Amino acid sequence: MNIKNKLIPFFLAVLLTACNLTPGPGPVQPTFPVPNKTMTALFSTPLPTLVMTQPSGQATETLPIPPSQTALPATAVPPSATPSLQPMPTSVPTQVPTLAPPSPTPDLSRRTITSVTASRMTSAPTIDGDWNDLPSKEYPAEIVVYGAANWTGRADLAASFKTGWDDTYLYLGVKVSDDIYVQNATGENLFKGDSLEILLDTNVSADYYVTTLSPDDFQLGISPGRPNVNGTKEAYLWLPTNIAGSRSQVKIASLRSNAEGITRIEVAVPWTIFGVTPASGDHFGFVLSVSDNDNASENVQQSMVSNVKTRVLTNPTTWGDLTLK
Repeated sequence: MNIKNKLIPFFLAVLLTACNLTPGPGPVQPTFPVPNKTMTALFSTPLPTLVMTQPSGQATETLPIPPSQTALPATAVPPSATPSLQPMPTSVPTQVPTLAPPSPTPDLSRRTITSVTASRMTSAPTIDGDWNDLPSKEYPAEIVVYGAANWTGRADLAASFKTGWDDTYLYLGVKVSDDIYVQNATGENLFKGDSLEILLDTNVSADYYVTTLSPDDFQLGISPGRPNVNGTKEAYLWLPTNIAGSRSQVKIASLRSNAEGITRIEVAVPWTIFGVTPASGDHFGFVLSVSDNDNASENVQQSMVSNVKTRVLTNPTTWGDLTLK
C-alpha cells in the first residue's frame, strides 16, 4: 500500500469528528440600557424657547416657538353688499392759505411816550430870554415827578417850552411859573435851586430796551442865574459821569417878572456836548424838567415837574423822544 492510500482513511476520520462538534453561539446583538426615570424629562419636554442675547447695552429679545399653522378665517362680506368704486375727481381744488399781514415792526429809533418835534431854523435866534424867535409850537412840562408833597399848585411850579435846531445848536425856550425864585447852589449841586434839566439819549436804536444808563445818555443842568436871573449863569453836565463838569460853551439868557411869578429862560446847547452831528429826521430820547426851591436859607430840591410822566433818571426807557424836523 502506498502513502496516499494511507492518508485517505485519516482525513475521513477527521471529517467525521468535526460533524459531531456542538455548534457555537450566533452573532452578538447590541443592547441599549433602559433610560433612568429621573432622566425622562430630557426626552418628554417640548423644545425650549430660544433666547437671543444682544450685545452689551441692548435689550434681549425672546423668540417664541412658532405656533402650529391654522387656517385663516375668511373675510365676511354682507350678502347684500356689493362693493362699488367711486370715480376719481377730474380735478382736486388746491387750498391757498390766507396769510395774515405781518405785525408792524416797531420803530426802534424813537420812543413815543411823549414826542417833541424841533423845527430846523434857517437863522439863529437871539439868546436873550425872549422865545418869540423860536418855532411857535409850545409843549407843556407840568407833570410832578418829584416832591409832590411839597408842590402846592401851578403857581408854585409849572412850565412850557419851545424848541428848534440848526447845525450847531439845540435851542430851547422855557417859560416857568414860579412864585418864588431861589438859586444859591452851583456846580454839581445846582439842581438844589431853581433850574432846568435836559435828558438826551443820543442813540435810541442801539439800546432801545436797555433799562440802565449807557455812555450815550446825557443829563445837563441849567442855572438861570445865582442868586437871581441877573447873576452868574451856569450849565453842568452830570451824565455821563466820566465827562461830568461845567459846560461854559452853553449859551444862557433869562428874564424874571416877580409880579407875574414867571421866569423865562432861553438856551443854546452845542451839539458837540452830546457828540452829535444833527440831521433832519434824527430821533433822540428826550426829557425836559424844571426843579424848584422856595427856601432861600437852604439848598434843596423841593419838587420837580417834567414833560414826561414816566421819567426816571436812571432808566432811559421811561424817557420821551425828540425828532429833528
